[in-house]
Amino acid sequence: MTPGTSETVETDAGTARLTWHRADRARLVLALGHGAGGGVAARDLQALARELPRHGVTVALVEQPWRVAGKKVAPAPKTLDTGWRGLWPALTAPGPPVVAGGRSAGARVACRTASELGAHAVLALSFPLHPPGRPERSRAGELLGSGVPTLVVQGGNDPFGKPEEFPAGPHELIEVPGGDHGFAVPKRGALTQEQALVVITDGVAQWSASLG
Repeated sequence: MTPGTSETVETDAGTARLTWHRADRARLVLALGHGAGGGVAARDLQALARELPRHGVTVALVEQPWRVAGKKVAPAPKTLDTGWRGLWPALTAPGPPVVAGGRSAGARVACRTASELGAHAVLALSFPLHPPGRPERSRAGELLGSGVPTLVVQGGNDPFGKPEEFPAGPHELIEVPGGDHGFAVPKRGALTQEQALVVITDGVAQWSASLG
């Protein structure tokens, strides 16, 4: 397939879509799911799809069935997990080990299902550690329970959980200084928007190179 080639996959939650950005000699496949409030056009997902193939990582952008169907509200986590499970055979078909990943709600799905599906590792972008202003409603258990090597990439000003709020654990964490939940940075911040995306893509590339 050429970069940007899409295919639909039937799951028990409905029709999902994969958009492939292929590396010439892929050693990993990185599957990236979207959040509950957006799709695969998110700036971080698009930046990784552009940059990772040159590092030997094929990127598959995953659109959950509810997005493909044109719905505006994400279903319950159980349904998201069902859609993700249904896509897994298509993700493993190319052959290389698959890293389960996603942003926000997609990161939660990747963490919850990683061990069950045999994911090689997990990439959690903007992991929603808790609802904004509700740190007592922690979702740390999902992150800590992934059971595989896990990288968190978190904005320094993410209202769903700042980097310093994350518990100690086996995961690694990269901070995007000044970034919000969508990795947008202030116009007069320490980084430009382009630099913030480089922090993400370089960090993920280095981490993926370290995976055995």
